[in-house]
Amino acid sequence: MTGGPTAVRHAPGKLFVAGEYAVVEPGVPAIVAAVDRSVTVTVDARDDDGVVISSDLVTRPMRLRRRDAALEVCPGQDEKQVRGASAHVVSAVETVAALLTERGLPVPGLDITVSSRLHDSGTKFGLGSSGAVTVASVAAVAAHCGLELSRADRFRLALLASARLDPSGSGGDLAAATWGGWVAYRAPDRAQVLALARRHGVGRALRAPWPGLEVREVPPPRGLRLEVGWTGRPASTTSLVAGLHRREWRASASYRAFIETSTEIVGAATDALDNGDDRALTRQIRRARTELARLDTEARLGIFTPELTALCEAAEAVGGAAKPSGAGGGDCGIALLDATDTRAVAQVHERWTAAGVRPLSVGPTPERNQG
Repeated sequence: MTGGPTAVRHAPGKLFVAGEYAVVEPGVPAIVAAVDRSVTVTVDARDDDGVVISSDLVTRPMRLRRRDAALEVCPGQDEKQVRGASAHVVSAVETVAALLTERGLPVPGLDITVSSRLHDSGTKFGLGSSGAVTVASVAAVAAHCGLELSRADRFRLALLASARLDPSGSGGDLAAATWGGWVAYRAPDRAQVLALARRHGVGRALRAPWPGLEVREVPPPRGLRLEVGWTGRPASTTSLVAGLHRREWRASASYRAFIETSTEIVGAATDALDNGDDRALTRQIRRARTELARLDTEARLGIFTPELTALCEAAEAVGGAAKPSGAGGGDCGIALLDATDTRAVAQVHERWTAAGVRPLSVGPTPERNQG
């Protein structure tokens, strides 16, 4: 066997607190919170130079072989199914392998096992499982191969791996999965950093400035409890964001106004977190919900489903603030409620259940992720 010792790495899922949709624009801010459910990736050595990926989302191991700098599906498997189930792990492996090759290091065969608490019998909750598995895969493969990487470098590798599959994604999920806790985030131009890696290599891309990128840990709210409700309906972030980025809409005055207002809301919410001002944070979360509703109406995206609307109304009925988290159209919503008012929390849960929304036993990570 080649390769190093067994490496096990964990990465948490995420919830967007504010700034979703707008954050896909380089340099536009969002607040993302890591959750206390994670993806675990274990990497072992193999006797050959192939890659075998086992996942709790599929029944059989997925076998791939190297073809130049890429991995291809071995014969005898459903290629479309394997590609779909393994895409983020494969991209992570290929990205780390490119860095190894640039440094003159061997690229070993890998046995990779993925297990996740971000789904329910295969149905994803919308907690950023793709981002979490990308971050955990980058960290585990790098550790197994003896690469010593900073937290920032692991994030950048994960963003390169993710952008190869979908450059429209902001990377906010990757930031939460890498740093843990509550994070103020601004995305770089993903097309630009991909082009840099393709022209000059992954290593140089890691060292170069990434204009627009900012990741900063912020304190969680002091006296508010973060509650999460799941609609039971998975949503496609990629298709919803694609709807937002129709050329004619993106060039509109309404879109520019949305970006400006979202930027102002997230800035005020970040200040509220920094200052421990829960009341100000609650006001901004309500504003964020209103702005998302306006965007939804004008761009006809389908962010607010009946379940998400009921989720928000239940929280506001007891004095809290709530909104969809992430792309909407299903998946999860969040509510910030008075942490000392257990009766109000119970009332919200009852109303959610009656509306077909499942309260999830999910909270923010108690401390920053150590990956």
